[in-house]
Amino acid sequence: MPPAATTSLGYSPPDGGWGWAVVFGSFISIGFSYAFPKSLTIYFKEIQEYFSVSYSEIAWVSSVMLASMYAGGPVSSVLVNRYGSRPVVMVGGVMVGTAMLLASFGTSIMHLYLCVGLIGGFGLAFNLQPALTIIGTYFQVKRPLANGLAMTGSPVILSTLAPLNQFLFDSFGWRGSFLILGSICLNCCVAGSLMRPVTKVSENLQTEEAKSESKSQSCAERFIDFSLFKHRGFLIYLVGNVVLFFGFFAPVVFLAPYAKHQGIDEYSAALLLTIFALVDMFIRPVTGFLGNTKLVRPKIQYFFSFAVSYNGICHLLCPLLPGYAGLVGYAVILGLGFGMVSALLFEVLMDLVGAHRFSSAVGLVTIIECGPVLLGPPISGALVDAYGDYKYMYYACGVFMLAPGIFLFVMHYFNYKKLEEEQRQSVAVEMRTSEETDIKCSTSLRLNCN
Repeated sequence: MPPAATTSLGYSPPDGGWGWAVVFGSFISIGFSYAFPKSLTIYFKEIQEYFSVSYSEIAWVSSVMLASMYAGGPVSSVLVNRYGSRPVVMVGGVMVGTAMLLASFGTSIMHLYLCVGLIGGFGLAFNLQPALTIIGTYFQVKRPLANGLAMTGSPVILSTLAPLNQFLFDSFGWRGSFLILGSICLNCCVAGSLMRPVTKVSENLQTEEAKSESKSQSCAERFIDFSLFKHRGFLIYLVGNVVLFFGFFAPVVFLAPYAKHQGIDEYSAALLLTIFALVDMFIRPVTGFLGNTKLVRPKIQYFFSFAVSYNGICHLLCPLLPGYAGLVGYAVILGLGFGMVSALLFEVLMDLVGAHRFSSAVGLVTIIECGPVLLGPPISGALVDAYGDYKYMYYACGVFMLAPGIFLFVMHYFNYKKLEEEQRQSVAVEMRTSEETDIKCSTSLRLNCN
């Protein structure tokens, strides 16, 4: 299996300059991708009453949207590898805007599933993946910092959309709000316009290298690198992430209901999410900065393993923290853990497979993670229904996070050891080859002289 790659793009990334404009564009695209499905929940009660459907039926709107966003990963990978990030993000922005426009004329809940869920979800996939991929083409030395800043877009835009959606809802109802949101989503097109390629030369180098590599491959493999399933580091990352996503989102989703279950008023329960979002917003760029330091960067996989394990410990402690003060403390430590994992989630994947294979890697990862992302909250909700208590849900999520955190730490320890061994063997082979070449040259030189 090939070792973890660094950067083999055929050029040196500028690590700055226009790259910071690209980070800003990625900040917007990533922010809308993650925040938009969550922000739509404000309209669910009115839509539920309008169409006379159950809460579970209306909740599927966001679920289908998230599922489509994750399932659209491979399609987005193919398009990014073929056309680059800029046009894909701009098309994604148009798709989300069009989806919300069509949804504003919805006549049934199925209409919303199709427009908001399917079309809008695929549009978000076209926003998310290219934004993640292009950062690796502009940054190498400062890449963890750039990724951390870009990932901060999620809590920032969520904290902006939440009050804005409430204002739109009060002023225009859900139909008028969806129409306005469609126009707001077109800002993703502006973000995409910032994502210009590094240089024409680098594009040509990448294109020439990718046709040379695909001569013996099928048509699909020319755009999706399935050889990643033979990559040791990629497989470690994939196994750990599939497990951790069963417990990643549910603790946040059920934080306010858990507080209300303990007799806390709605305002104070909502304040917990505000505290969580503020801490999350602060820790993401800090995590990127720490990941960029000389102490952490060479072994950044350990940092990610710590962040995942830390989340698990937080969830296990949650039911033991007494009263509202305990929940405030939990909201703070949860924001720290959630923000660390979110900031490192794609940086560590890029560290493992290299920037040149990242687009394919993230496409394969997202479609596989689609299952646990969808099933995690319902499974957690089923535990609450079965036991009538939230503590078992938090215990389960703690195990789902702590176990893969330990797994990632142990497996990456052996992976780093194996990489060092492979590097020593490679150096030894190069030295032996060089010595043999020198001997042949000196022998040939003596023969010619004679």
